Amino acid sequence: MSHYRAIFDAEVTFSNGGGLQAQGFRVDLPGPDATAEQIGELFLTSLDLLMAETVTVHDVRIIEEAHKGTRGGPSDPRADRS
Repeated sequence: MSHYRAIFDAEVTFSNGGGLQAQGFRVDLPGPDATAEQIGELFLTSLDLLMAETVTVHDVRIIEEAHKGTRGGPSDPRADRS
């Protein structure tokens, strides 16, 4: 079975002020056709960013690569799969 990951840059703004930028971040994907919105949500979940107001991802590349266990992603070892 093939696994996919996204490599991307991101900008986050927070509802209480401030922001965050990331370059070359990677998250596990459920499949090769993940949208920018899904990738942004996985990014926020992976970092547990609760006060995020907006997230923008760009320069997205989807690659075939083994999953690493991104929090909230398809291979998260903490996920409840019942």
